[in-house]
Amino acid sequence: MQITTTSSTAATGAGGANRAALEKAAQQFEAVFLRQMIGAMRSASLAEGITDSSATQQFQDMADARTADAMANKGAMGIAELLIKQFGARVQDSPGAPSSPAAPDGPAPAEGA
Repeated sequence: MQITTTSSTAATGAGGANRAALEKAAQQFEAVFLRQMIGAMRSASLAEGITDSSATQQFQDMADARTADAMANKGAMGIAELLIKQFGARVQDSPGAPSSPAAPDGPAPAEGA
């Protein structure tokens, strides 16, 4: 399942760029998370095998990274989708809108205070 925008108009302007950046960051986060998870699972082996060596470990790490990237591209775990749902409201869809994380309820605090 590829992550796509839900609105065709959101792909234009600054809001669309912010949304695309959010989707890319969420997908990359999911890939990093999956790499860490796969690495932790692989390191949990209880004994060394006959073919264990630093070269084998290096190729396993590369294969694990490719597997994690492929899983993230498909949205296999749904982590990126959840991140987009959580942070999507903060992305402004209107062009020229500020993308700062300041609270919308009141003025920003004065600097140096």
